[in-house]
Amino acid sequence: MLKKIVQILLAAILCFSSVSTGAEAKSVLYKDISSSYARDAIETLTQRGVLTGVGDGLFVPRKPLSRAEFTAMLMRVLNMDAVNNDISAFRDVSKSAWYYGWIHAAVNLSLVSGTGERVFEPNVFITRQEAAVMAARAMKLGNHAVQAGRTVYADESVISSWAKSDVRLVSSAGWMKGDQYGFRPLDFITRQEAAALIDRILNAGNVKRVVDTKAKTKGIRMGWLYNGTTSQYISYAQSAGLNTLVPRWYYVEKDGSVSDYTDQKLLNWSRQSGTAVWGMLGNRSDIDATHSMLQSASARRTVIQSVSDYVRIYKLDGINIDFENVSGADRQQLTLFVRDMAAELHRVGAVLSIDVSPDLQTDWTAAFDYKALGTYADYVVFMGYDQHWGGSPKAGSVSSLPWFTSAMDTMLTVVPSTKSIAAMPLYTRDWKLGSPPTSEDITLIEQGRRATHYSTNLKWKPDIGQYTSTYWLHGFAHRIWMEEARSLSRKHAAAAARNVAGTAYWYSGSETPEVWRAVNNIQRYQHYHFIYAAVE
Repeated sequence: MLKKIVQILLAAILCFSSVSTGAEAKSVLYKDISSSYARDAIETLTQRGVLTGVGDGLFVPRKPLSRAEFTAMLMRVLNMDAVNNDISAFRDVSKSAWYYGWIHAAVNLSLVSGTGERVFEPNVFITRQEAAVMAARAMKLGNHAVQAGRTVYADESVISSWAKSDVRLVSSAGWMKGDQYGFRPLDFITRQEAAALIDRILNAGNVKRVVDTKAKTKGIRMGWLYNGTTSQYISYAQSAGLNTLVPRWYYVEKDGSVSDYTDQKLLNWSRQSGTAVWGMLGNRSDIDATHSMLQSASARRTVIQSVSDYVRIYKLDGINIDFENVSGADRQQLTLFVRDMAAELHRVGAVLSIDVSPDLQTDWTAAFDYKALGTYADYVVFMGYDQHWGGSPKAGSVSSLPWFTSAMDTMLTVVPSTKSIAAMPLYTRDWKLGSPPTSEDITLIEQGRRATHYSTNLKWKPDIGQYTSTYWLHGFAHRIWMEEARSLSRKHAAAAARNVAGTAYWYSGSETPEVWRAVNNIQRYQHYHFIYAAVE
């Protein structure tokens, strides 16, 4: 009997312990939010990793929030990664600061701007109207029409002109509310107010489902093998998240044969990783050898058959044609070559892509019948770089945003977006501004080193979507039109807005590592489609 009583008591103790543990799990996370109207929101967002306390078990709900803190909250609720840009957007945002990556993640997405020339003021408290603008922009609220009827605040006249439309949007959505004094646009938003705002956003429409969905990379992400070893290329492919490899393995030689540099190690890795391989067929920019091959029907058939044999032997997924410096006189024959190559590759279960330069109505592109190539090839890869090439009589950008988008739009008038791949530069040029100017090709790694070493005058140029970096060396002015996480994010946004089939990169290993975090962020964010109950 005594044994049975002891067992009952032990069971009761275990039961009590279980209940007690559950109660503790649901207890308040902070010592100072029991009376806060935003208590539930603060706890929920803390558990999601969106909010953090200030230490010692405190949240300090009535404390004003800084611009850096609010920016970080928005990036976290969007499930973006912090991005430590190699080139800093602001002089007052230190690379060692906890918020550096969050602010630059938002800058790359064009969601925040500074308060002056390269000034962000990260530790300045953010006003309610500033928070409204940032929230509306981050959550794409401007894409929706506000329902009829809206709150008119007593202090409407105090709201800044640049914030009025966004204050109206967040008010109509029910995300921010006023009080008997009005909207209080110039008041600093408190930590509990920000928590309530972010919580309402997270629970609006389909937001939670959208940001919590871990979607795979959409479309093709390809990159050419250039220099380096196979191991380096594999490492690059993993960092870049490539799903399509383009190793430069096959070349049309002067005698009409096709050389074979297939690397079995890379093939084995691609099969293990599930990565497609499109072997590149190049012409070494040899205009005469290319002309000889294209002008002969039998020579074209020989090349096509050789390539088809390689595809079957190595079980390739496709071929990427990269013919440069082709005579305009070979335009018709190049089209026939692509038509017949596509037919043969389709017969053996492979796809065909062809690289083209932007259509600028010059001799360099006279051989490309863009519409016909888009008809026969599975993909047309638009090489969105060399706006100002090495040896150009004028110094300038490798790929300014207006030039990139204009050239892409021109191609899209004749090639369907479903067949178009936008290729972007992972290199730039250092221009010595003499008469004439001269240039040196440099990697994105090297441009950052020079920007630091020479204490360059750095400026963001919104009209071209790039920084320019200017310095003096041996009596000459040097200028670099920079490619980096921010400029590349702009190009990716433009490509995504046009629903192209994918993106490509030239060249592997030239980039700084944070570029891929920025690319992943912009591609993820661009595909967010929010639907809200409070707006239509």
